[in-house]
Amino acid sequence: MQKILIVEDEVVIRSALRRLLERHGYIIDEAGSVREALEKRFDDYDLIISDLRLPGAPGTDLIKSAGDTPVLIMTSYASLRSAVDSMQKGAVDYIAKPFDHDEMIKAVKRISKSPEERKSKPGNNSSSFGMIGNCRPMQIVYEHLRKVAPTNASVLIHGETGTGKERVAQAIHLASKRKNNEMISVNCAAIPESLIESELFGYEKGAFTGAQTSRIGLIEAADGSTLFLDEIGELPLEAQARLLRFIQEGEIRAIGSVQSRKVDVRLLTATHRDLKKLITKGQFREDLYYRINVMQIDVPPLRDRGRDILDIAESLLTKITKDMQLESKTFSPEVIQAITSYRWPGNVRELENVVQRAVILSDSDEIQIQELNIDLQLVNLDTLRDDIGIDEDLDENPYSFAAQRSGKINQSDPNEDLSLEDYFQRFVLENQDKMNETELAKKLGVSRKCLWERRQRLGIPRRKKA
Repeated sequence: MQKILIVEDEVVIRSALRRLLERHGYIIDEAGSVREALEKRFDDYDLIISDLRLPGAPGTDLIKSAGDTPVLIMTSYASLRSAVDSMQKGAVDYIAKPFDHDEMIKAVKRISKSPEERKSKPGNNSSSFGMIGNCRPMQIVYEHLRKVAPTNASVLIHGETGTGKERVAQAIHLASKRKNNEMISVNCAAIPESLIESELFGYEKGAFTGAQTSRIGLIEAADGSTLFLDEIGELPLEAQARLLRFIQEGEIRAIGSVQSRKVDVRLLTATHRDLKKLITKGQFREDLYYRINVMQIDVPPLRDRGRDILDIAESLLTKITKDMQLESKTFSPEVIQAITSYRWPGNVRELENVVQRAVILSDSDEIQIQELNIDLQLVNLDTLRDDIGIDEDLDENPYSFAAQRSGKINQSDPNEDLSLEDYFQRFVLENQDKMNETELAKKLGVSRKCLWERRQRLGIPRRKKA
């Protein structure tokens, strides 16, 4: 059972958060200040949840002392700069107050240390494989890499397009005994169906029209090394049958040849498709599936990698500016918010293109939100935290925490009503006599239209002046 330390000076919030987490099976310990928290042994905790503003010292002072224990910072509504500063100091994530219960639980589940992470050895980190990221899904990838790389087992790498499946294959190859030989990579989707067999297995002179000389295939070229077949789900059934024989017998026969040749090749494959569904449709051989899937490694999409997104973006920014021989650049707070909130349907590949475009468009040493040029409607609401002041004329401000995150008021215990709906209602009732609708909307970080819709849903009619 995981143990969490809550550092919060407001007793009501601390008690409510404690009850919320205890209901979900966590063991909770409390502290009212950084000084009180420092008296505890941080290695005993799987997560530290700390308010940013505390008496005596800020919650970020705990980060350095926490070591491997992740720190989740709670920050007041609309304090984006503080949140960004917290993450730059090493906080694993931040969450805005008042927060939604479901949002808090999701954040805790995502970032609290797993037993595997607590037992991991100091040297077992991402740097061993040349990849960036330390989120829990990537820790699982690294663990699988460590175990499977030294073997000759076939590995199926599964993940969405652009997640870096080829990078994982390279990491396996470079950590294997075959690392001194070049890995051969083949994109099965990029080769015409009529040519795929001759490309993989080679052919003899005169085997077909146009075969004026003999040519070895890519499998034979990988003899003594590793063969990586990307998008294996696109391989035609005829080629699948020949590939199966190669895996089973360890030998190949070129097209037009009557003799087979033994080869020593380790096979790695990758796909973004569900091969089991293709099997039921008769588009992929079941026996081949079990041959290539001795070990499966699932590469997480970028939207599920939390703080890793910003780390990858900053690494790309450094690399791209260096390659373009430009002065170093940084991301503005608005850009950081956008990067960590966007859903990234194209994953790391899309992120790299976006950063490169932003560098080209930028005329200063700080990249601005307009230079990012991404679809603001594809915001990942699960990671959205704060309003960054994008044009409030949008019907729904895609970056507005208050506009997008709706909470559920807990009727059983008033002390636990930390939801945004409750905050919204209280704020409007307390300020509508001294603010007009435009000012209210701006303070809440929503558009006037959104404010009107919330009024209707919550039954808070606009008061008419006498």
